[in-house]
Amino acid sequence: MTATATRPDTDRPRSTLSRKVRAYVSLTKPRVMELLLVTTAPTMFLAERGVPDLWLVFWTMLGGAMSAGSASAFNCYIDRDIDRLMKRTSQRPLVTGELSDREALVFSWTLAVLSTAVLGFLVNWLAAALSVIAILIYVCVYTLWLKRRTPQNIVWGGSAGCMPVLIGWAGVTGSLSWAPIILFMVIFLWTPPHYWPLSMKYRDDYDAADVPMLAVVRGRTVVGLQVVLYAWATLVCSLLLIPVAHMGPLYTVVALAGGIWFVVESHRLYSRAIQHVEQVQPMRVFHSSITYLTLLFIAVGIDPLLPQVFTFTI
Repeated sequence: MTATATRPDTDRPRSTLSRKVRAYVSLTKPRVMELLLVTTAPTMFLAERGVPDLWLVFWTMLGGAMSAGSASAFNCYIDRDIDRLMKRTSQRPLVTGELSDREALVFSWTLAVLSTAVLGFLVNWLAAALSVIAILIYVCVYTLWLKRRTPQNIVWGGSAGCMPVLIGWAGVTGSLSWAPIILFMVIFLWTPPHYWPLSMKYRDDYDAADVPMLAVVRGRTVVGLQVVLYAWATLVCSLLLIPVAHMGPLYTVVALAGGIWFVVESHRLYSRAIQHVEQVQPMRVFHSSITYLTLLFIAVGIDPLLPQVFTFTI
């Protein structure tokens, strides 16, 4: 009886620590971080035109993850007032009280400093500088300036999510060139048709929080048209990499097939919007966009390896 009675007291510190750790992890928005890292490693393979030093990849990915986590944590801290008004964000740790404002702010700054140090000392200082710029864009340009002022917030603020390709390329080469700039533009053009369907689904949330997302201020017909235009632009931009980076048949096929699929899904969304169909299924485009970008960057990473594989086989 005594052992049974004391077990809850013994487990309570572990349970509290576990909740605390989960709360800190939640601040970094792991799903967003995963997508950013998916674009970093393949870019490093392309920059190397083969397999880069794996330790370099590890430190670049670790520094990039901490940088992205820092930006997200700052975002959660700054937006804690509107997060309380939105159902989608109502379980974030600063809303539920699992973390205090001070804890979140200290955590954000700690990750920012550590990410800069890791990238600077273990990769190179160009990669570290680009990481700092990414944090500043997401925190200052997007969160503090654009998000609550203009429906173009995600267009320009989304450029922070494009920075990992520049960081990955700089990590390998110590410089930048046209290839990573094209990849930057692919993600830049992809971001609005990726995010705006999500804002369609959570339109009432953004409206309640007085955040002027395009779906709130212009309606779903305009959103659908913009998604189509940006999807087409993304497809065209992705094809520019073929001559610039001398991409092979794998990337060419994936860029064409995946891009056409993304465009078709965007047109379906627009068609439903202009026909005033009750269920426009915006999340179908949202999830399709993630799959498309993932496949595209897998092709970016694998395509440079194929000539080496065939040469070795022969």
